[in-house]
Amino acid sequence: MQTVSIIGFDGALASAITGVIDLFRLAGVTWARIHGEPPVPYFTTRLLTRNGDPCRCINGITLFSEGSWEELDADRTDLVIVPTIGAPIAQVLPENPDLIAWLGQFKGSSHGSSGQVQLASNCTGAFLLAEAGLLDHREATTHWGFSHQFRERYPQVVLTPEKLVTVDGHIACAGGGMAWWDLGVHLVERHAGSQVARELAKAFVIDAGRNSQAPYSALQSRRYHSDPVILELQDWLEENYCEAVTLQSLTHISGLTMRSLIRRFKQATGDTPTGYLQAIRIEAARRHLENSRLPVEEITRRVGYEDVSSFSRLFRKQSGLSPGAYRSRFRR
Repeated sequence: MQTVSIIGFDGALASAITGVIDLFRLAGVTWARIHGEPPVPYFTTRLLTRNGDPCRCINGITLFSEGSWEELDADRTDLVIVPTIGAPIAQVLPENPDLIAWLGQFKGSSHGSSGQVQLASNCTGAFLLAEAGLLDHREATTHWGFSHQFRERYPQVVLTPEKLVTVDGHIACAGGGMAWWDLGVHLVERHAGSQVARELAKAFVIDAGRNSQAPYSALQSRRYHSDPVILELQDWLEENYCEAVTLQSLTHISGLTMRSLIRRFKQATGDTPTGYLQAIRIEAARRHLENSRLPVEEITRRVGYEDVSSFSRLFRKQSGLSPGAYRSRFRR
């Protein structure tokens, strides 16, 4: 029986605490009950806070803890999960210096040498891990809407906000708020095996095939910068994305050299000009798929591509879904 410790703090998202507790407590249990078999639990859980005090969540619910996280030893614990920050991030971080300092002990932990995930965060909980220096030079993800803020605050982290779950060494991160579903199933698979995880996903009716939060992200977050030349170029791209666009044409429009264009565009938006153009086209395709009955062939042409199969592969890579699957899920 493995122990999962969830870290509670004031302003946390209640569902990211109670939901994860439900998943781990019922792994090996619900599926067995459905089929009239003896339950075989794999995990015990406990909610831990600073001094064992109750945890006041952002929705007004107060959760009672089962102890203090200060009693945990990084080299002796099975799995620790930091939930979503529901309150303003700029408020929660300075209110929790003790928690951030305590999390720092996992930086040098040798427990992860077994290949198991030992520490995980959901959504904006990654800010607490990054603040403790745990994500330096590691791949991580967080809620797509806070990715720009995260990159500015922690440039040393290899942030991949399009991913729903990342694992780098003994640390895992999950994306947007309800991604604790995906994180929980992923961690159950790592700690209890693929069969238990599949049964858990089926019992809870969770789409275990999700691997991207890109379908929910927006291009607007890439405009939060102060480079006027790049902003003007972004405006031009968003108006002319269906045309044939080359790097040479962009250097002419911007007045920059090729090297300066690529460097400044990457610095401002976190992406290359070509990657940004692709994102604009995929975003336009999403709108067509959500709001029209146009065939995929016509949408492909309208967003600047000629080959439907190439476009479909790119769409799947960017969104995690085929055009048809995306339309089925998100059509209004």
